[in-house]
Amino acid sequence: MEDEKRQGGSVEPGVSRRDFPVAAGGIALAAGGAAMAADTPPAGPVEAPSPGGYAPPKFKPAWKKPQVNRGLAQDFVIYAHSDLKMVEELLAKEPALLNASVDWGGGDWETALGGAAHMGRRDIVTFLLSKGSRIDMFCAAMLGQLEVVKAFLGLQPSLIDAKGPHGFSLHFHAQVGGKDSEKVLDYLQSVKKLELKPIPFLPKS
Repeated sequence: MEDEKRQGGSVEPGVSRRDFPVAAGGIALAAGGAAMAADTPPAGPVEAPSPGGYAPPKFKPAWKKPQVNRGLAQDFVIYAHSDLKMVEELLAKEPALLNASVDWGGGDWETALGGAAHMGRRDIVTFLLSKGSRIDMFCAAMLGQLEVVKAFLGLQPSLIDAKGPHGFSLHFHAQVGGKDSEKVLDYLQSVKKLELKPIPFLPKS
């Protein structure tokens, strides 16, 4: 490595001239594999690189406890869209899942409560809330909690344009709430009228 510094070589620091052919061959193989797999989605989540350019905080976390297993959190959020029995089972195995949040990519964060709410699964939402899950305005809209939704928008009117998991609006959450949320939907439409599209997974009335 010192030899590279003296001669002004272009080899990356930490790679000697002796090792460079091997490293270069590995890079070429990796590049070829990446090109072949360009149209194949990754098998799991890929963490984006940090943009950097800021001073790190002085506080350093202790990390005394292990994080909740990422795959388990993902499964819990997925099941919360439709399967109350599995939600109960997984939460019994790991109570820390209750407020676990998964980033599906690009900052599309979702909790189990968020998934159940935008699917209109009142039974799963009710169970999660009974265990202490943190309610938000999207969930409140689905449940038909008109005064709660009004309070949020009174606090910050721009929240009428806020987006929940997967970009679903407050209006959408009120729609999936069905008849119990009609007053919330009417109120939201009075604040900002949107073209409401049919939701295919809602039961036919």
